Amino acid sequence: MSLTASLDETSVSATPGEQTAVPLQVRNSGRTVEEYRFEVIGACAAWSAVEPAALSLYPGDSGTVSLMLRPPRDSTVPAGETPFGVRVVPTGEPGSTQVPEGHVTVAPFIDTTAELVPRASHGPRRGRHQLAVDNRGNTPVTVRLDARAGSEQARVTFATAELHIAPGHAEFAKLWARPARLMWRGTPVTHPFQVSATPQVAEGQEPVEPVLVDGSYQQDPLLPRWLPRALVIAALLLIALVGLWYALLRPAVKSAAREAITPEAVRSAAAADRSAAPGTGDPAGTGADGAGGGGTAGAGVYKRQVRVMDAVGGGTNTGTALQVPSGHTFQLTDIVVQNPQGDAGTVVVSAGDGTRVLSLGLENFRDSDYHFVTPILVPAGGKVTMTIDCRKVGKPVGAPAPSRCSESLFLGGTMRPDTTG
Repeated sequence: MSLTASLDETSVSATPGEQTAVPLQVRNSGRTVEEYRFEVIGACAAWSAVEPAALSLYPGDSGTVSLMLRPPRDSTVPAGETPFGVRVVPTGEPGSTQVPEGHVTVAPFIDTTAELVPRASHGPRRGRHQLAVDNRGNTPVTVRLDARAGSEQARVTFATAELHIAPGHAEFAKLWARPARLMWRGTPVTHPFQVSATPQVAEGQEPVEPVLVDGSYQQDPLLPRWLPRALVIAALLLIALVGLWYALLRPAVKSAAREAITPEAVRSAAAADRSAAPGTGDPAGTGADGAGGGGTAGAGVYKRQVRVMDAVGGGTNTGTALQVPSGHTFQLTDIVVQNPQGDAGTVVVSAGDGTRVLSLGLENFRDSDYHFVTPILVPAGGKVTMTIDCRKVGKPVGAPAPSRCSESLFLGGTMRPDTTG
């Protein structure tokens, strides 16, 4: 081998933003003149170079070049130890390449900035801000947060006391500025304050000056300035409307009422009173459990209920909620079906001559109600029924298990007498 290369130091320290030189000794042990080229390899290659970049030596001669380490003062190069190598390549004998190795320790540095967003806030009860702290150094940093109000009329508090920030990153801390007492009305008052972000350093390191940021909070009154004037205007408008009523509208209404009471109107009202029949009470009612229906056949609102029970394994069981009496038509508008036990099976609600109105799976509901804008007409003699086919008996919460399915049907509508032309 015609090449010997070695570093004077294999372990060096470098300060970000400064330059560190490491000598590299090269000896030509061959028999011919040789030119050597140099290449830095490793993570530090981006900020390192060999000067000069090439070296020519006669046989038996030695030469020195310098490895220049220039770590930038930013967060792209982390603090700590980084290995490197210098590839020495003879131009005439590329196969005789040598790579002296070493490692460089990049010193840590702290560089933090802070910004208050927004710088000024306002409100009647508090002002909201965020403090953005940016770590521009090459090592993680813990920043202690503090705030100081410019007077005793306000106080400033942070949501957190510390921020832990990685190199090249920013973190945000919420803070609030609150007045010592509320102001109902008056001129807004501005409260200045100052916040600080102090980086924490390890024991033995020099302390770092805190970053100071000024801010302000404008305390607004709870009642807006325009409110008293608006109240006065509203009161004056109300007084004007009352005066207008008593002066113009009220006499006109009384005069129109007196003119409407004519002898013909009095005679018509008396005739209507003589021909009116006595009332028969409210036709609406509610049937008992079981087959509903019956009741007085008259025009009016009807409400009926029926409960049907069915055992598992048998056929279906049907209950009648309402049967329309002769000479009437029932207008069905409301249906409520209840499954209080949580049974499984099917329920069918039919009206008139057996037409299905509803067909539901019991397991899909506990209470289900339906309201029809266009009534379902049930003619005289027609029925409203509910048919149950029990497949599985449910179990109510906190009650003994029943032996049969049990469902209820509530219906509502209007019973109208048929008219003949």
